[in-house]
Amino acid sequence: MKKTGAALARFALEQLGVTHTFGIPGVHNTELYDELNASDSIQPVLVTHECGAAFMADAFSRTGNSIGTLVIVPAAGVTHAASGIGEAGLDGIPMLIISGGIHSESGRRYQLHDIDQHALLAPITKATFRILSHAEVIPTLYQAYRIATGGEPGPVFVELPYNIGNFLGEVPEMPAFVVEPPVPSHDSAQLREAARLLVEARQPGLFLGWGAVGAQAELIQLAELLGAPVCTTLQGLSAFPATHPLHVGMGFGEYAVPAAANAFAGCDCLLAVGTRFAEIPTGSFSMPVPDNLIHLDINPQVFDANYPTRVAVAGAAEQLIPALLVEVRALRSEAPASPLPARITADKAAYAKEWLQHDSRGRVNPALFCQALRAQLNDEAIVVADDGNHTFLLAELMPIHGPRGFISPSDFNAMGYCVPGMIGAKLANPDRQVVGVVGDGALRMTGLELVTASSLGLGMALFVFNDGELSQIAQAQEIPYNRKACTVLHPLNLAALAEATGAAFVSIENNDQCAEGINRAMALAGEGRPVLVDVRIDYSKRTRFTEGVVKATLKRFTPRDKVRVVSRALWRRVTG
Repeated sequence: MKKTGAALARFALEQLGVTHTFGIPGVHNTELYDELNASDSIQPVLVTHECGAAFMADAFSRTGNSIGTLVIVPAAGVTHAASGIGEAGLDGIPMLIISGGIHSESGRRYQLHDIDQHALLAPITKATFRILSHAEVIPTLYQAYRIATGGEPGPVFVELPYNIGNFLGEVPEMPAFVVEPPVPSHDSAQLREAARLLVEARQPGLFLGWGAVGAQAELIQLAELLGAPVCTTLQGLSAFPATHPLHVGMGFGEYAVPAAANAFAGCDCLLAVGTRFAEIPTGSFSMPVPDNLIHLDINPQVFDANYPTRVAVAGAAEQLIPALLVEVRALRSEAPASPLPARITADKAAYAKEWLQHDSRGRVNPALFCQALRAQLNDEAIVVADDGNHTFLLAELMPIHGPRGFISPSDFNAMGYCVPGMIGAKLANPDRQVVGVVGDGALRMTGLELVTASSLGLGMALFVFNDGELSQIAQAQEIPYNRKACTVLHPLNLAALAEATGAAFVSIENNDQCAEGINRAMALAGEGRPVLVDVRIDYSKRTRFTEGVVKATLKRFTPRDKVRVVSRALWRRVTG
């Protein structure tokens, strides 16, 4: 039979269960967009910028049941999308990227968009493919999907050249996609040893990353059986419910909130699940990890990278944690009595009180905002953050109740994630509440995607923490420099931005307006439209994370560099 490559690609995507694609059409993929537009099961979403498209696809994969898929133009579309692709690549998020490509048989050089896209994307994808015949289209997309979702997930890139995508070609068949069941495999002896170490420990603890989110129910049972406190990474904040009495927050050590620092003070055996021990969740590698470290992760390359392991087992948490739970139960039948939950509850209450008593100088207190917002959300709500000071405020002050209920940029740390991330999350979960918190700096990167949200009729509330600075970096400049270079922002008229993009607008200027403003924003979002909320936030109190990371980073300096930094800071404090 004769088919265009675009028709074959559409068939393959329908077989894979793709429900949405994100991108912008161009001369190299017009036929593919025409096919997608005619599909009964796929909705092509037009974005304002391919960077936003990639963040949407990332959030779609993180929170949904279908793979986030990009359909973009070659070269410029690929470079624009690279930040979102890199975020997914470093965070282990599946993504399918389909771009057009130059005419593969024209015999011409210097064609439009003529670059080596594969060399460009190799460091941030699991694999790349260039389709060379019509017969390769369907099998290649099936293979790309299996690679993207298999093992440690990640993005996979497929280039569909212009002449194959747009022109007719002969194919022998259009095979259906066959799901290959996962093959469970793990080292039972290693899990038995892990169970022994955990049961014999005086104070075991759990450290959970995004890779643990699929085993939440079993992890709750495991933590209760061990009487172990549970902390998470930034990306893994929703891997364990903050409502549980053993939950303490993000990380442990001097950079963590008091509940975490105190609960883990005597930790002599740590079970780490689905985490790489990266810089952010370890407080710039200051986390005091005990010698008895049990590390479970789907990617064996992360073992011993930053902290030496006593036991390391490769595999998916969904397979390993139930098996580990069986081994622990064989050694311990009931949970030990412990005053730990009461101490955790008291520490959390004291930290919240400390924040609520802080003088916000007529602006909005972050703790009061988080309490008011949490009261408006149900357990299944999805909170989307961007990169900035607000990210760590949320990590410390905003309890996350349900699995996959918090997403943000993490190790790749790309600003601009929140607004498109909300769109991807809402499209993947139309019946769940979706709210976002973004700094006024990150908003400037992808805020125009509110147009996309308006065009799709998506009801979601975006809270802009507006302080007029790139605050996370501005705070980092204060100590060593006593000045702010390129971190003070020119005022942005957020009401005008809302009007221009078709969003509703709400303003919250102080604590007294907080609860009512959030209530109004959620009501407007419930009517099926995006809402932009200008929150005049107070950033004068620093998070424990920021204070701890500054100290931890300074400790890693050489003595000469440490003296130089401290001396310069003191001199500028004196001289101004």
